[in-house]
Amino acid sequence: MTMARLSNRTLVGVPKTVARPAYDRSTVVPGIVHLGLGAFHRAHQAVFVDDCLGTGDGRWGIVGASLRSADTRDALAPQDGLYTLAVKDGAGERLRVIGSILSLLVAPENPAALLDALCDPGVKIVTLTVTEKAYMRNAAGDLDSAHADIAWDLSNPAAPRTVHGFLAEAIARRRSAGSEPFTVLSCDNLPANGATLRRLLLAFAKLRDAGLASFVEREIAFPSSMVDRIVPATTVSDRERISEALALEDAWPVSTEPFLQWVIEDHFPSGRPAWEAFGVEMIRDVRPFEEMKLRLLNGAHSGIAYLGVLAGHETVAESFGDPAIRAFVSGLWGEVIPTLPRDAGLRPDAYVGDLTTRFDNPAIRHRTAQIALDGSQKLPQRILATAFERAREGAAIDHLMLVPAAWIAACEARGKALAAGLFSDPLDAELATILSAQPSAQETVQRVFDAAGFTTGRPDAPKLIERAARHLGAIRTGGVSAALEALKGKQS
Repeated sequence: MTMARLSNRTLVGVPKTVARPAYDRSTVVPGIVHLGLGAFHRAHQAVFVDDCLGTGDGRWGIVGASLRSADTRDALAPQDGLYTLAVKDGAGERLRVIGSILSLLVAPENPAALLDALCDPGVKIVTLTVTEKAYMRNAAGDLDSAHADIAWDLSNPAAPRTVHGFLAEAIARRRSAGSEPFTVLSCDNLPANGATLRRLLLAFAKLRDAGLASFVEREIAFPSSMVDRIVPATTVSDRERISEALALEDAWPVSTEPFLQWVIEDHFPSGRPAWEAFGVEMIRDVRPFEEMKLRLLNGAHSGIAYLGVLAGHETVAESFGDPAIRAFVSGLWGEVIPTLPRDAGLRPDAYVGDLTTRFDNPAIRHRTAQIALDGSQKLPQRILATAFERAREGAAIDHLMLVPAAWIAACEARGKALAAGLFSDPLDAELATILSAQPSAQETVQRVFDAAGFTTGRPDAPKLIERAARHLGAIRTGGVSAALEALKGKQS
């Protein structure tokens, strides 16, 4: 028997054990356009917005836009944007249907529709979870003005392909129409993500039109934010189990952990939802919180992922359960914590206690291969920035530099000890050329770091390269266990 699909019409039949939207969806209007409609957004920002809609303030419905794939739209459009959030830990699973996403767009199919949504005068905020690649930066961290898609957007402003093209064209149209400017809120794991996006969009606008660039500089707010929640990729078993619990088919639920954090710089000239009523921290300076999360959570995640795939561990919980990797993470945190601001109200010891609980959660099957994606884009923020600080002070960087060494080793192992397509990286073509020559560990690290722009213009580069090369040599000679064994007894 075919199971009915979750939708506005069938929502009334959801079992009482499953939480439902506490508002009439027909009264909600769009106030937010979200770019990058992936699982993380649906387990994080969309949940906070759903909470706010439940208070009766219906001005903040979300128009979600995918910038590449139609998969999310194809799954959720027949469900009127509804989907199930499954919060899982050792005690079980709690289900909730989220209704904050009102409509779904696919930018490459119909860029005009996304521009229309962005130009709706009722839209006050544009949020983004588009990952590091979509910011279109070159090795120096500046706008990659030579990229073909940037060139296309400058020549074809009405049919953009990039985040910068869509934002610039929407701002230009709203300016011409006399509409109030929207606020642009980055939710990606980048240092000073708001300031970074502002700088890149300004660079794009200057290439397009000096007057538009001046308007962006004066009128558009780019608050920074820090987001935190572990959201594994949805599996077939997730879909089957959750659909059975609903007695309705949900084509794309999301599973996540109980932990949820959002810290936002409170600068929204055109208004915002009352997020603080639901635990969002609205503060003046996000940077210390963002730094702590990038270095302690994301940095540890990258280490767990690359060491884990090399050791044959499929998930974070399995990898962190390996005593040698667990000890490594403790040592990594010991090197990172001294680099965090001391006067910003951070509680790093309590935070790593929370992280230990989260990484140990067996109900969250966060795949190491998923975290391993795009290492060349992630490692500069997560690991190398900390390593450079430590190197300048003459402090130990042994644990930190095992992470990029493990990344190189994992890339090298694809198609050999690891499946060829286990994970990918934007630098894969250059990596293939470098690694196929089988250079020494020192030369490998030097050439890979140069290709990735990791150490360009950095006086402490030789120290980082030497440490990473030592680790890579140990992995090549004796496997990941040998590299971890060599770290024993080395603390911050």
